Amino acid sequence: MAIKPTKAEKKVAYDSKLCQLLDEYSQVLVVAADNVGSNQLQNIRKGLRGDSIVLMGKNTMMKRSVRIHSEQTGNKAYLNLLPLLVGNVGLIFTKGDLKEVSEEVAKYKVGAPARVGLVAPIDVIVPPGNTGLDPSQTSFFQVLNIPTKINKGTVEIITPVELIKKGDKVGSSEAALLAKLGIRPFSYGLVVLSVYDNGSVFSPQVLDLTEDDLLEKFALGVSMVTSLSLAISYPTLAAAPHMLINAYKNLLAVAVATDYSFPEAEKVKEYLADPSKFAVAVAVSAADSGSAPEAAAAVEEKKEEPAEESDDDMGFSLFD
Repeated sequence: MAIKPTKAEKKVAYDSKLCQLLDEYSQVLVVAADNVGSNQLQNIRKGLRGDSIVLMGKNTMMKRSVRIHSEQTGNKAYLNLLPLLVGNVGLIFTKGDLKEVSEEVAKYKVGAPARVGLVAPIDVIVPPGNTGLDPSQTSFFQVLNIPTKINKGTVEIITPVELIKKGDKVGSSEAALLAKLGIRPFSYGLVVLSVYDNGSVFSPQVLDLTEDDLLEKFALGVSMVTSLSLAISYPTLAAAPHMLINAYKNLLAVAVATDYSFPEAEKVKEYLADPSKFAVAVAVSAADSGSAPEAAAAVEEKKEEPAEESDDDMGFSLFD
């Protein structure tokens, strides 16, 4: 018969395992394990097997092991885990992609009935329709002010009803009604609360950011830097092109308003002296951009109009 290890031996083994995982893994997901059963947790372990390890334990024991290991190794980054070990939490050590691991964990949620005294994590709405209950069960609906009618010998709910609001405790009447209707409104599983990555701690919402989101935020930051640089006339890489363009516009304005000129301003003065050239320039640019047939047709029409007037003049005889 095998001798069972003592509590002290279990603590030593747990401390050794946690320290080994801290040395081996640099990424940790801190997860909440409220209302998660042992069978469900075992399925999660199987699903993550390969590059991730789930470790549960008492918060005091985990904090003690982390603190001692940090002192022994001199790695103060481990201490960032201590504020996260609050409540019924566990640790998932992983070498895989954090987003993929968190998505895999989210798959293992199971439905649960509404138990009396439980705080509702979501709103519970009873849908309309036939309940299959006999008319003697209408007392449950009357207590909860749910409008019903008798249809073909069974109770039918007329309109959808918000039975329980998020954050409210489940009462005995609500729990009994949901049980009779066979509704399991809640689902539970490991919920990622925080992410630890090489000493840095951040929210799991960061994992949902895409490359487009990052580019959008980067572009917003660049625009803010550009605006600030232009406002205080401080040259930066982002603001330099705008500064050069603005300076060029100022030079053109001076050249147009005075007799001073330079090669780049000659063309602008030429267009201002003869505005009809603007139309020709537009037609040429339209032709270059792929709308050549339309531009050519427009130019052809303009050319044909004087010809038609000339033909009309020639149609009159001097002797008429």
